[in-house]
Amino acid sequence: MKKVINIFLIPFLLLFTACSADPVKEDLVQYINEDMKTAFELEVKAVSAYDSVSGIHYSDDWTMYDTIQTTVIPNYNEFIKELNRVKVETEELREIHEIYIEGADIQYNAFVKILTALETQDIALVEEANSMLEEARKLIRQYINELEKLAKEHEVEWDDSTVNESL
Repeated sequence: MKKVINIFLIPFLLLFTACSADPVKEDLVQYINEDMKTAFELEVKAVSAYDSVSGIHYSDDWTMYDTIQTTVIPNYNEFIKELNRVKVETEELREIHEIYIEGADIQYNAFVKILTALETQDIALVEEANSMLEEARKLIRQYINELEKLAKEHEVEWDDSTVNESL
């Protein structure tokens, strides 16, 4: 009788264990450690290049134009492609990932608008692009905050310095 109980109990325990797993936690660990690694690296490369020619690092229009055209936009374009390749399994993480995609799309369009502004020497386009960059930064900060919150809720520890470098 004991053997019969064990035979029926083992599959039940396996089923219970499978059902009790946290799919969000598993998805989040995969997302942070594997799926987003290349995307984070591409964004850091693009944004660092932009930062090197803007703000207090601005030297002249040609340097900014050349850097945006040859480094920022190609890397950011690859970053967006990488973001869109990522397949998220859970709805909670998918919603957060969509915030990142939205922010990235706005930021990419802002970089393109800056190129046009430099070509045409149109200060109004520069102001529009700067507003777009601010909107994109807000969305990317929202993404980070919500990702951190989800990680905490599901007891996933992670180093967000790679993501924060891109802000």
